[in-house]
Amino acid sequence: MEMRLSKPKVVVVMPAYNAAKTIEKTYADIPAGLVDHIILVDDVSQDETVEIAARLGIEVVVHVQNRGYGGNQKTCYLHALAADADIVVMLHPDYQYDSRRVPELIRPIVEGCADLVLGSRLLGDPLAGGMPPYKYLANRFLTLCENLVLRQHLSECHTGLRAYSRRMLETIPFVLNSDDFVFDTQVIVQAVAFGFRIAEIAVPTRYFKEASSVNFRRSVVYGLATLKTLLDYLLDRAGIKPQPRFRKTLAQVISRYHRERLLRTAQAASPFSLRGLELEL
Repeated sequence: MEMRLSKPKVVVVMPAYNAAKTIEKTYADIPAGLVDHIILVDDVSQDETVEIAARLGIEVVVHVQNRGYGGNQKTCYLHALAADADIVVMLHPDYQYDSRRVPELIRPIVEGCADLVLGSRLLGDPLAGGMPPYKYLANRFLTLCENLVLRQHLSECHTGLRAYSRRMLETIPFVLNSDDFVFDTQVIVQAVAFGFRIAEIAVPTRYFKEASSVNFRRSVVYGLATLKTLLDYLLDRAGIKPQPRFRKTLAQVISRYHRERLLRTAQAASPFSLRGLELEL
């Protein structure tokens, strides 16, 4: 990918929980010179994730208490916006997704062709990569449901490797989403609800002992929550039960004192300064 003087600022965010055994390998595979900043948000790990990340020179944000996968991502994106990111890459530090694919992942956004890019495992052979058959079948079924409801043609809606344009993250009210795993589904539905373009690239599937994985019970809960999100979207579009997460923008749901720090349009229009204020993201 050719980067000119107008090279966008690329920030990688890592939602982390007990990633001490894999974070260094994940970090080492990120292509040199492409990423401007890396932020790891630790969700109260019980291992040395924080210490290893700090040693690698990664900016580390540590939650006071466990907030869940979705809650972790909320912190990731708020800090990425505050860091003035143009493109935000969400990369799991458990080495399940190939960091070397980041250039291909951000290319559609750089070229102005997409606002959300998904790294799809189902464009390849996920079973050969170790994906359990029940996860494969559930992924296929849920993705089919999402495509039908959202009128998309995506191969996979349940990947943890994603890239976002700043424009999308400044618009969708992701802070209203769940703190659990269904956060990922809600973001895709929000992308459609607000008219953002979605693209995909193929990524290899990696399942191994150290990689994080949702167990069967949590997978069932996640699947039901995904179907509930699709129902909420249908009810919202029909005007039967409006949903703020599909209608309100981020600027409408965050404190006005944070808008200047997070949103570029607010920075240009703000009549006051936040210097001296203690603001917690």
